[in-house]
Amino acid sequence: MKVLAEKKDSVSPGKVAFASFVGTAIEWYDFFIFGTAAALVFSGTFFPSLSPASGTLAAFATFGVAFFARPVGAIVFGHFGDRVGRKKMLVLSLVLMGSATVTIGLIPTYDQIGIAAPVLLVLARLVQGFAVGGEWGGAVLMAVEHAPPKRRAFYGSFPQAGVPAGLVLATFAFILVELLPDDQMMSWGWRLPFLASAGLVVVGMYVRLKVVESPEFEEVKQQDKVADFPILTVLREHKISLSVGILTQAASLVPFYLVTVFVLSYGPKELGLSRHTILVSLLVACAVDIFTVPYASVIADRVGARKMLIFGSIYMAVIAYPFFWLLSTGSGLAVLLAMFLVITIGHAVTYSAVAAYVSGLFPASIRYTGASVSYQFGGVVFSAPAPFIAAALTAATTGQWALAIYVAAACLVSILALTLIKAAKVAH
Repeated sequence: MKVLAEKKDSVSPGKVAFASFVGTAIEWYDFFIFGTAAALVFSGTFFPSLSPASGTLAAFATFGVAFFARPVGAIVFGHFGDRVGRKKMLVLSLVLMGSATVTIGLIPTYDQIGIAAPVLLVLARLVQGFAVGGEWGGAVLMAVEHAPPKRRAFYGSFPQAGVPAGLVLATFAFILVELLPDDQMMSWGWRLPFLASAGLVVVGMYVRLKVVESPEFEEVKQQDKVADFPILTVLREHKISLSVGILTQAASLVPFYLVTVFVLSYGPKELGLSRHTILVSLLVACAVDIFTVPYASVIADRVGARKMLIFGSIYMAVIAYPFFWLLSTGSGLAVLLAMFLVITIGHAVTYSAVAAYVSGLFPASIRYTGASVSYQFGGVVFSAPAPFIAAALTAATTGQWALAIYVAAACLVSILALTLIKAAKVAH
């Protein structure tokens, strides 16, 4: 025990957190470029025989299938992450993600190979989902389990900040290819961000291989407390914690995926906004969000992760309608302000403390599984259908109220989970 404590003290939590940030940013870059391409390209490239509206829904459906592979990845990676270690699983998830992303960049179009094109696209997207299913839990635990007890929200926020960082990389990549003439961008330019993943994965591998294993996992092994089947233990003994972990994320995931995926299609088609205006505004808002996420986590360490998440959920519900109203004005400055309200501020206060809060719901012996399954099932329930539901609401209604009510309802789910469900048992 003393040796483990000394080992933990000798490892800089900041270095571990930064390594988690870099690797997570690269994995989410891979994940998000698919969402951007789904909104801007895939309808015509892989579903040309469908109407524009149906093609958009089909493209968003391919985006959503990854979320159904994510819980499978969470269970598999969680099992081995709780039994053989966090670090090995993080390296494997990065390799799988990079391989799937490069493959997407090489898939022929529907006009070239017919129905095989969307089939291959869906298969590669499923591998992406499986890989990211194991990514979040491992990256978060490496940061949190190396951190001092009263700084877990702060250090746990580094992999959280990797999400907007990955989105910045993905958005910037598409801003660059958008400079190409439309015919070139639609025929081959969109492939470049996917192929660039190969280089990023090499960087991520270098960073992750230098990180030492979690001291809390080493302690679990030393005390011979390694769970035989972590998922069974989670389901039998930690049902409430699992439920809270899933529901807590509604307030961050629904608005985030509406803004980062649905709005890329909604803005140009329904509001007449240019794709460039939306992408640049999103890029700026996410770039600032990289810094507001850890800043919000400092506050979370002071007031408590649970209180911070409740406050963030209330805030996001309140600004839901103003966000869509600002978009509808058509003004570039209004679009930027809207992005700041939801991404720079809203995402920070609803997402920064999730790592510390959700990981704290489970003991170290099953934490990789418990935290990963909570997060990834939250993605299935709240993230995956968000662009599809929003597109359906837009087709069935007029005005922005339906979309705003959808966001507010998601926030209410998180508020109820955090205030009414007694899941105050924190494992650390």
